[in-house]
Amino acid sequence: MKDKSILIVDDDPAICFAFKKTFATLNFTTEEAYNGIEAINKINQNKPTLIFMDITMPEMDGLVALEKIKKVYPLIPIIVITGDGNMETAIKAMKIGAFDYLTKPLDIDKVRITAQRAIELMQMKSQIDELQHQLKKKSEGDGTNIIGQHHKMQELFKKIGVISNTPNTTNILILGETGTGKELVARVIHENGPHSTQPFQAINCTVLPENLLESELFGHEKGSFTGADHRKPGKFELACEGTLFLDEIGDMPETLQKKLLRVIQERSFERLGGNEQIKLNARIIAATHRELKDAVKKGTFREDLFYRLNVMEIVLPPLRDRKEDIPLLANYFLCKYSDRLGKKFTGITSEVMKTLSQFSFPGNVRELENIIERAVALERGEVLSMQSLPQGLLVDESNKSINIPILSKEFSSAKKIIIETFEKKFLLERLKETRGNVSEAARIACIERQSFQRLMKKYNLSSEDFKL
Repeated sequence: MKDKSILIVDDDPAICFAFKKTFATLNFTTEEAYNGIEAINKINQNKPTLIFMDITMPEMDGLVALEKIKKVYPLIPIIVITGDGNMETAIKAMKIGAFDYLTKPLDIDKVRITAQRAIELMQMKSQIDELQHQLKKKSEGDGTNIIGQHHKMQELFKKIGVISNTPNTTNILILGETGTGKELVARVIHENGPHSTQPFQAINCTVLPENLLESELFGHEKGSFTGADHRKPGKFELACEGTLFLDEIGDMPETLQKKLLRVIQERSFERLGGNEQIKLNARIIAATHRELKDAVKKGTFREDLFYRLNVMEIVLPPLRDRKEDIPLLANYFLCKYSDRLGKKFTGITSEVMKTLSQFSFPGNVRELENIIERAVALERGEVLSMQSLPQGLLVDESNKSINIPILSKEFSSAKKIIIETFEKKFLLERLKETRGNVSEAARIACIERQSFQRLMKKYNLSSEDFKL
């Protein structure tokens, strides 16, 4: 934080001098006040970053001053200092709103650590307040929000701004690993385009069998197949002049690829079982986690369709390539889910943030969001702590080694953490190896399929996340 200033409120000049000397080496500016009235006057003139305040002072004591200051400046952390270690005084100070309570003689190291912790939490609370404001704006209809300050994300935002102004005939291809936010980007392009009031239609090309996928895209006439008892418009038609988002286009069956190519070329289509030519007015945005150029070389994806879709290309960076955004994203999701679950949090511990920043996140932003959602649900305090994180985060994905801090002094509890970390790591490797084929993963692991599935359920793992 720039211009860090500390106000020392104590009627003992020696204490004020000691504080000033302590914080001078830490690039803080300090100011002194010798009673509560003088402190309030100085705060009104120049609001400090942090306040250290004695309780026993002439004219106005520290507790009275604390209460008055907190009414006007509730966000300034105030650390109470006193030579009286009385329990009632400590409880009263904390109830009024003191950040912490230190007794004389003061431990200089503890003073420095407490000050740093107070400032960090204040910064975090300020950041959380801003993120909550963003979430409130979003809930009021201000649109989709993408979080990121890394230079790669800033370049992405610029590109989105340029692409959003292109006509609907300009197709867009979004490339990125699973969980990087491809649909979010598609929605932002739509919301910032000239047809933002028109529908945004999305369909995943891997979810439905080929015949149902075709019907969902093109629509069908009554009687066109068994069960078609009425006319149904497809996504091409429902998108009107808006956007049609084709997720996981790399998995589209080859016969449908050919039909999609024709729609793009002619900007028209027919419903299944119909002869009427219907004009395509929507913009097509396609996305995939696959390397489409490799798929083209292998013959599993049409080259002509690739070039038709790839008029404008957007490549999303994986989270491991923009780790500077992890604290920002973590706090954003903390706000989102604490609000949704009706909980109040003041922040995330530095240990948790360090653990998150060191993790490789193979599932990218989606995985981080799931971790924070789970932690918010489990956390009992007001600060997100290590106990609420899944044990799999203690595995260093970059070198495949296990780096487990001893989180419990009890042997059985510490052992349980290691076993659970091993189990989840083992499952992840088998599922990645078999691309989500549970039967094959269980066979390789030499355990029953049902047992393998029970372990997957225990660690909230889905085979769909590994079908690459």
